[in-house]
This record gives sequence, structure tokens and C-alpha cells, in this order.
Amino acid sequence: MDPALEEQLRALLVLGLTGLLVLLRLDAVRFGTAEYDDESAPGGWRTGTVRLAWYAVGVALAAAIFLAHPSPVETLNLGVGTDRGQAIALGLLFGLGGSLTAAGYAWLRYGRLRLPAPHTYPGAILNSVCTAFIDEVAFRGAILGLLLALGLPAPWAIILQDLLYGLVTRLGAPGRSRAMLLLSLAVGGVAGALTVFTGGIGAAVLGHAITRFAIFVCTGHAGQVRPPGQEPEEVAADQLPPEGWRVVGEGEAASDGRRS
Repeated sequence: MDPALEEQLRALLVLGLTGLLVLLRLDAVRFGTAEYDDESAPGGWRTGTVRLAWYAVGVALAAAIFLAHPSPVETLNLGVGTDRGQAIALGLLFGLGGSLTAAGYAWLRYGRLRLPAPHTYPGAILNSVCTAFIDEVAFRGAILGLLLALGLPAPWAIILQDLLYGLVTRLGAPGRSRAMLLLSLAVGGVAGALTVFTGGIGAAVLGHAITRFAIFVCTGHAGQVRPPGQEPEEVAADQLPPEGWRVVGEGEAASDGRRS
């Protein structure tokens, strides 16, 4: 086969695989992954199997993109980075900043750290790591790399992939937290800048995964944080009488009636 034709076919294949990975990410809620609502998740082995299938398909598509592209590390930045130690250090710094931001948000939102139930930790860890990996391969790897390869300046390429990332996460949909949308856009922007700076997605994956897990620990949600007034304890509080009031029970009411 002609080398030029082969390169064109591989480029089209990479473009198609990237589109499939973006569509998979767009449909994450249906699989109960990424920014899923853990309060309404049915649980059980069926839910776990569906989630594992989403992770497996995402990782498989990421591997296919890496194998199909003629220069995945140089063009798409699908590597740790030119300096592994620097990438790890920047990823940890990114994760620290994301963790502090998550803690600050939880304190402002709830007035405390809303620690989750212990049994939800394993699933949240898996969701944090796998979602971060899939996101970084798709948006900071393939999409950002393709935009840069087309000659788009780095700042504009970072902004464009970040806006696309915000749309695909669906965090701007009705009934979702706008603060989490802003946090997600911040993660996408910082991850994009680190990818360009380090020449790989290693720092972005590490920092993104740490930030996702910090959001889980601080807010009590493995994925989707509910808007103000929709948390279970807030709904329950709205059903209580005003502070200082007391609900008179039937027995007490009957007793008062006999006294009168």
C-alpha cells in the first residue's frame, strides 16, 4: 500500500475512533459512570457490570487510538510526558489544588465535609481513575493533539477542547450543579495546559483522578453533585416545622382536649 494513502487511512481511523470515544463519554450517565447520580443508582451486580462495560469499552477505544495513529506520543501526546518526574510532580500539584478547591466548595455548599458511606469508596476510586483516563485520552490527547496538528494555536486549542468537554459532560443540563460545571471546565483547562507544557497526558490523568476522588470525599457524591436544596438532608429539613416550633402528636393533642 502507498505510504501516503496508508497514513490518510490511519488518520481517518483515528478520527472515527475519537468520535466513538466522545460519544461513549456523552452517554456516560446511561451507564451510571462519570458524573452519575449515586443517590439514585440501583446498585447490585447488574449496575456494576454495566459500569465495568463502559470502562472497558473506553479503555479499548483509547488503546485502539494509540495503536492506529502513526505517532501517538509525538502528535497526540498519549504518553506520560517528556520528563516523567516533572509530569508526576505537576500532576500531584494539580491534584492538591483540585482537592483544596473541592474542600472549599463543600464547605461553602454544606458548611462541612459531607463524607460518603464507606462502602462507596471502591466504586468511587474506580470511577475516578477510569473516567480521568478516558477523558484525558479523548480530550487532552486525541482532540487537543488533532487541533494542534491542524495548526491551531495552543491557547485556542485548549479553550476549544475544554468547551467541547463541558458540553459532553452535560453538567450544564437542567437540574445539575453549575458550580460543578465550572469546576469541570477548570479541570479541563488546567489539564490541557499541562498536556501542552509536559508533552503528555500523565500529569493531567493524575491530577484529574485525584480531583475527582477529592470531590467524592468532600461532597459525598461519587459523581454528580445535586443543586442546592435537592440533597436528601436538605429535602428532609424542608419538611420540618420552623425552628422553635413543635409538632403536637395525636396522643398529646387528645390529652389537651380532655383537659379542656
